[in-house]
Amino acid sequence: MTQQAPTTTLDKDALRKKYAQERDKRLREDGNDQYINVAEHFPEYLEDPYTEFTERAPVTDHVTVAFIGGGFSGLVTGARLAEAGISDVRLIEKGGDFGGTWYWNRYPGAQCDTASFVYLPLLEETGHMPSEKYVHAPEILEQCQRIGKQFNLYDNALFHTEVTGLTWQEQDSRWLIETNRGDRFTAQYVGTAPGPLHVPKLPGIDGIERFQGHSFHTSRWDYDYTGGDPRGKPLDKLADKRVAIIGTGATSVQCIPHLARACKTLYVCQRTPSSVDVRDNHPIDPDWFKEIATPGWQKRWLENFTANQTGQAADEDLVQDGWTDLSKRVRAKIMELAPEDMTVENMMAAYEDSDFEKMNEIRARTNAVVQDPQTADDLKAWYQQLCKRPCFHDDYLNAYNEPGCHLIDTDGKGVERITEKGVVVGGKEYEVDCIIYASGFEVGTPFERRAGYDTVGRDGVKLSDYWADGMRTKHGTHVHGFPNLFIVQATQGANLISNYPHNLTEAGTTIALMVKHARDNGFQEIEVSREAEDAWLELLSQAPPMMIGSTLCTPGYYNNEGKGWGDSGVPVAAGGYPAGAMAYFQYLDEWRRSGKFDGVEFR
Repeated sequence: MTQQAPTTTLDKDALRKKYAQERDKRLREDGNDQYINVAEHFPEYLEDPYTEFTERAPVTDHVTVAFIGGGFSGLVTGARLAEAGISDVRLIEKGGDFGGTWYWNRYPGAQCDTASFVYLPLLEETGHMPSEKYVHAPEILEQCQRIGKQFNLYDNALFHTEVTGLTWQEQDSRWLIETNRGDRFTAQYVGTAPGPLHVPKLPGIDGIERFQGHSFHTSRWDYDYTGGDPRGKPLDKLADKRVAIIGTGATSVQCIPHLARACKTLYVCQRTPSSVDVRDNHPIDPDWFKEIATPGWQKRWLENFTANQTGQAADEDLVQDGWTDLSKRVRAKIMELAPEDMTVENMMAAYEDSDFEKMNEIRARTNAVVQDPQTADDLKAWYQQLCKRPCFHDDYLNAYNEPGCHLIDTDGKGVERITEKGVVVGGKEYEVDCIIYASGFEVGTPFERRAGYDTVGRDGVKLSDYWADGMRTKHGTHVHGFPNLFIVQATQGANLISNYPHNLTEAGTTIALMVKHARDNGFQEIEVSREAEDAWLELLSQAPPMMIGSTLCTPGYYNNEGKGWGDSGVPVAAGGYPAGAMAYFQYLDEWRRSGKFDGVEFR
């Protein structure tokens, strides 16, 4: 007779109490202000260590489309414009090449955390087969460069260039663009995508400027100091070094295994542990890829992933990863409810039950992998899985079994201070030769701060003033009073966080169709009406509660460091389409294919 596994009974009240206790000890009055401006305190951290700066003459010409940002957004939009026959496109990028986040993030172990087939843009168009289910950073950068070359986006690009001014010129129906390189040129249309992950942030730890050893931010990894390279060569210069890394988010989860093997001593300074589930990365079989890479394959995979991950029923799960597993678990719990019990309250309770079960599994995995019981305990995440960016990795937990790797848990308080010689936690100083800041990027700071400029629209109105009471758009892209301007990001559109590039590919397609429509019909301006903008915001206000961003969560960038995004729940400014991401993409496809572009005026 087969013996059944014992059923684990969840003490939900105890878990809720534990979650609240762990959240409360991490709450801070200063919220996002706990981080300091890197440009003011450590400008050397913003220098480009990867590409040599080249002098050039200022540019003073005119282009049809200028796009601010050379990451996925600019590349996809530029490619779609090229496909539409609009080749007069200029990408403006502060880095020395295309890539955006993936130009800067070259730390050891960096890789995408959603499957390559749905993460990497334009795979079908470029004919590239990812080498792994989750490819590493060099391959992602190469795909960016491949897009740039295939669609001739290098020809007109400005690298190592930052926009300092963007002003609408009413008399000419065009934008004036000014940069830190002395450029002063115009464009009929402007796309802007400064990206959610491009301005490094540093914790405002007392004494951070007093440290006399070596230090750097992970987005400017110093391989001259550590040895190694982005492709996985061992960090051979750290064998005699004592290193502290501050931060245990997605970046640290990927680079700590490499540091743990390389350093004489590694101190991992943890304020809040990440939830780390199995990734199960593996090489891609070329024969298998040939079978699935039939015409339209990537669009099918994107839609399948989004449908599965956002709770819509799908016949199959093509991606089969931690993201889709999470959603299928939640959907299964909800479907256990009787039809008459399908209330929002009951569905949220079913979600909570599913999450408790999943997080218990993740915490049990920590016990199974990490040899030291106290370290295993300290690595356990006590919050709902979507309170912080879920992490998936096959080697992270094992890193703590390396003899030189030591977890310095701060019990939610963070590093107390930094001295000339090292870091202080709980009154104890840990002397180190190097401090690595894995503290992420600015999220939730004002748009103009992250962009580096303010946008001046019709009648001299600044975008920062127009958005003083919250973001106002249609589709997250079009802003009344700012003609011929397209903002590419996720908020007030699909708001799909799990696979951000899906938002960008859809926006790029839309922008290209709108510009082509205007050009083919002799229009000079494209602008959303105030009425359509108001109607869109009213529609978004009907969205149900989001599973991320709650102030019940432990502090992080998902919930504005515990402060939330408004007085009650998540406001329209931070939300998305009420029916969900997949429904939004379907709506957007119909909206643009109709050729009417309802709510947007062409003149």
